[in-house]
Amino acid sequence: MLKRLNNFEGIKGPVVVVVMDGVGVTPNLVGNAVANAHTPTLKRLMQTYPNITLKAHGTAVGMPSDEDMGNSEVGHNALGSGQVFEQGAALVNQAIASGKLFAQPTWRKIVDNVRDKGSTLHFLGLFSDGNVHSHVNHLMAMIKRAKEEGVGRVRVHILLDGRDVPETSALDYVNPFEAFLAELRGPGFDVAIASGGGRMNITMDRYEANWSMVEKGWRIHVLGEGRQFASAAEAIETLRAETKAIDQDLPPFVIAKDGKPLGPVNHGDSVVFFNFRGDRAIEISRAFEDKAFDKFDRVRHPNVVYAGMLEYDGDLHIPSNFLVPPPDIQHTMGEYFCAEGLTQLAISETQKYGHVTYFWNGNRSGKFSDTLEDYVEIPSDIIPFEQRPWMKAAEITDEMIRRLETGKYRFARCNYANGDMVGHTGNYDAALIAVATVDLQLTRLLKVVDRLGGVALITADHGNADEMYEISKKTKKPDQNPDGSYKAKTAHTLNPVPFILYDNQTKGRLDLTRGNDYGLSNVAATVANLLGFEAPEMWDRSTLDIKG
Repeated sequence: MLKRLNNFEGIKGPVVVVVMDGVGVTPNLVGNAVANAHTPTLKRLMQTYPNITLKAHGTAVGMPSDEDMGNSEVGHNALGSGQVFEQGAALVNQAIASGKLFAQPTWRKIVDNVRDKGSTLHFLGLFSDGNVHSHVNHLMAMIKRAKEEGVGRVRVHILLDGRDVPETSALDYVNPFEAFLAELRGPGFDVAIASGGGRMNITMDRYEANWSMVEKGWRIHVLGEGRQFASAAEAIETLRAETKAIDQDLPPFVIAKDGKPLGPVNHGDSVVFFNFRGDRAIEISRAFEDKAFDKFDRVRHPNVVYAGMLEYDGDLHIPSNFLVPPPDIQHTMGEYFCAEGLTQLAISETQKYGHVTYFWNGNRSGKFSDTLEDYVEIPSDIIPFEQRPWMKAAEITDEMIRRLETGKYRFARCNYANGDMVGHTGNYDAALIAVATVDLQLTRLLKVVDRLGGVALITADHGNADEMYEISKKTKKPDQNPDGSYKAKTAHTLNPVPFILYDNQTKGRLDLTRGNDYGLSNVAATVANLLGFEAPEMWDRSTLDIKG
């Protein structure tokens, strides 16, 4: 149970947290779609209301180092739990360095299966060092270990990134990786890349937004059906020239020899999906493991030993086998608020619905209370985000307003996905529209918060649209192509995010403490204080300064 504050009884109306996904803060203006968009409301808020910035990357959200960008999953974990937990990349790094991964029963099962049957060990996942969904070093460590343990044949299915890393960097990973495989390859060890394609084209759908992506991946990786090339490098160069697409959007391809695919998944094989982040790993895991699967025609369903790098859904236990146990996130905001009988609302469109629910609740499916909590998903459009950068922001606001005006909710949260999803396209002009769209929705929503006697905390989970051009590590300025144009950036940023206290109720009694090293995990305690409660002792401290 939470204790009541002795110097503040709490806000009478609803406390609303608005997550402007992908909206960071930086003084650099070139390519900064946040600073350069038409945002009269956001600019007014920053000039008029208490505001600070929060760290949203690196160790502040549980990543291995401050060179690692944050992401929506770890960001919402920190927002919803009020704590920092070591996250996927750090957990896997430790498990590999200590050897614990290779001592796990799952690794033994994976390896023993193919050794005993003389079958193939497959690795499938995002192929880069972006360290958001995966890291190529993890893949290389497992391949080396597989050879050491007597595995005879390995096939690798690569999902090209260009989203968490530069947009046309695939060959920077493929060429060194081919050299790495060539050193390992020899009598008794047959290893090769077998298939691939852009991560936003095949396999890595999330929240069931577009199962056709997963079906395309299944046909390429499992059935070996698709356009054939002699090598991954040839496929990438040819498809780039033909489509002009960036890496994340490249069509799928199969590596073949003499017209036969090198590595379809067959009965008796083992398959490791080496992504450590869960949202884009669940659907392909279901396709491999679910006997009653009905989302598309699998044509054939090989009986394999399948494992994920982590358990991607702890409640539904997807997948049934995993190599590294996930962080055990307890004592979340939703859990405590339900124990106090506080009514709660969570709303987003499909692309971020899992973030304001599953990730917010500490990687937990379902509600803490069916009577106290309402979760609302606004279905996302299946269309390239740069073609509709307003996405479903207006519909989210419509539903937030409708629900809040019932007077039912003490705490509400929503996520506007525009800055992140459009930011990932690398389209600067579209990102300007995306950020302006969110600003317009803030204008609408905050009027209702005022009318209901509430307050709002306006923040983000990480940056993205604030840097739409690649930044040179040497000059700290946007990189340029030989023709003078800027290099588009599709990845998250290392910039802090805004944190604004929108309060027209307490006549200046509430402020934000400045000069502290705050991160996203400090938001939960701040919300608790606004509701009139002390924060639990395991949460990171509140940012709120209560005067008098």
